[in-house]
Amino acid sequence: MHSISKTRYHRRCRAILGIALAATLSTGALAAQADAFIDSGFFTSSDNVRLHYLEAGRGATLVFVPGWTMPAEIWMPQIRYFADRFHVVVLDPRAQGESQVAASGYDSERRARDIKELLDALHLDTVVLVGWSLGVLESLTFVRLFGSDHLNALVLVDNSVGEEPPPAFDPTFLERLQRDRHATTEQFVRGMYHRAQSEDYYQRIIDQALRTPTDAAVKLLHSPYPRQMWREILYGVDKPALYVVTARLKEQALNLKRNRPQVRVAVFEDAGHALFVDEPERFNTLLEAFIDEVARSTAPAASAR
Repeated sequence: MHSISKTRYHRRCRAILGIALAATLSTGALAAQADAFIDSGFFTSSDNVRLHYLEAGRGATLVFVPGWTMPAEIWMPQIRYFADRFHVVVLDPRAQGESQVAASGYDSERRARDIKELLDALHLDTVVLVGWSLGVLESLTFVRLFGSDHLNALVLVDNSVGEEPPPAFDPTFLERLQRDRHATTEQFVRGMYHRAQSEDYYQRIIDQALRTPTDAAVKLLHSPYPRQMWREILYGVDKPALYVVTARLKEQALNLKRNRPQVRVAVFEDAGHALFVDEPERFNTLLEAFIDEVARSTAPAASAR
């Protein structure tokens, strides 16, 4: 068996074993407990909030940021896949997953600072930053506040980046969220997937999402900035970028490609919002190929013989 094939074989076996073990856990347990190679750590932010992260593997670093109210464990298919080749770090944003429920800081600036302080705490110089959903805006805010010197590449997954046309939204969502938090959260979580998940999985993600207090969850969805600001930030990024979306943002992705041909785009036509869970093999292969392309393009040229 060739070494590359062997690596893929071990990845597949590890993923299957992890899924099988996770199925035996109680509803409230994190799937990470089924994977002994995943470490769980904490650091304290500059505003004295204890923040949690998952960590696995060695090599170049990939940092994953989950979306609105979601826990780090939602990236488990990526942790299991990429830890064979890379150092994988996944943040639990404040009031999400195992992180502390803070009294404040539910805005993109503070949460972007949390990402920067995670890098500082782990002594990470440069990373591939992968943000999903609300994590897209927090990753773009990171670039606005700290520039791109800390990035090898930027990956933005399924949120608007201020391109045309604006995405459709449900004007009743916030009112329903405040009137019946549990029912609205359950509907939101179940609606993130087009591929059926186990009932244990749904309940675990719902329970984790409900850890975020309702007032904090509402604050996270309010932005004081015009949507065009996100486009301007992305246009100014001088590092390789990948924009991965579902069908609802297809036109934004196509317009971004027209306006910034250097940005790679991919559309998952048949996946839900959590597209990296719905179609993990396609997403992981896409991301790995992008990272390898970035590494090749930035590697020092071989000296002439």
